[in-house]
Amino acid sequence: MFKKAERKSAKLRAALCGTSGSGKTYSALLLARGLAGPSGKIAVIDTERGSASLYADVTDFDVAELTPPYSPARYKALITAAAQDYDVLIIDSITHEWSGEGGVLEMHDKATAVEPGRNSYTAWKNVTPHHTALVDAILAAPCHIIATMRSKTAYEIQDNGRGKKAPVKIGTAPIQKEGMEYEFTLVLDVSVEGNVATASKDRTRLWHQRNEVITTDHGMELRKWLESGAPVVDVEPAPWRIPDDLVDALWRCTDYAECKVWLAQSRQTIGITDPGDPRYLEMQKQAAARVKQLADQTITVQAPEPELEPELEAIE
Repeated sequence: MFKKAERKSAKLRAALCGTSGSGKTYSALLLARGLAGPSGKIAVIDTERGSASLYADVTDFDVAELTPPYSPARYKALITAAAQDYDVLIIDSITHEWSGEGGVLEMHDKATAVEPGRNSYTAWKNVTPHHTALVDAILAAPCHIIATMRSKTAYEIQDNGRGKKAPVKIGTAPIQKEGMEYEFTLVLDVSVEGNVATASKDRTRLWHQRNEVITTDHGMELRKWLESGAPVVDVEPAPWRIPDDLVDALWRCTDYAECKVWLAQSRQTIGITDPGDPRYLEMQKQAAARVKQLADQTITVQAPEPELEPELEAIE
């Protein structure tokens, strides 16, 4: 049934887009500190080979350096890990998930190459759900999220202020899936010249006709607006699910030994250190189900028999 529209308190989903040298990481940290407040906790997923840590003197934050492969599942695992413990999460950058080594475009190319004659559209049907799962994780996270995106580089001849023309580096479209900007509350394009931010999308209406260098004050202003809405009623979080690419890998296992290797490698990929972690217990359960299926030589997914679980629980 319809009811009166009401703006509710929310968590920010912001994207900072720009070319190399536009100050995306630095700006994201300042914005994050304003959102988190003086004592709030900030986490950074760093795909830029440790570049975020160069700004450790700007503000306090924790960092997780993500190296190839830049699969959606690995991003999602880190988002899930950070969401419950931090006030703000910076993803620097989310471009790698699309065009980096092991990212979505490479996943699509490999899916096409595996089966000669397979068309691109069919391959996208199998790859797109992985990207969609990452977007869902970003939207569902109970913390503020700021994602940086590299922009395609172009040059424009402009007046240099001294009566002469000179080429100036500008950013065009962000390097991500087309339409990715629709998933964010605020999208800021950050220029190389002066690191000035201009909004290309702004649902908060706070950045209307503003061209400014990002500071912590902007984060504080956004936080005030976000918290001014009606309280959100807590809902039961969705149960954790094994990432799709790991599920696919499990169903490619052909014997107990391969299932055992899958369990160990998947635990490392997700970053599970506690054998009692509910996520690990779920992985054990599914691995046991696969072992049972192989033993029975069926193609029907079956629930694991209780006696199989201890066998897999011994895997560290």
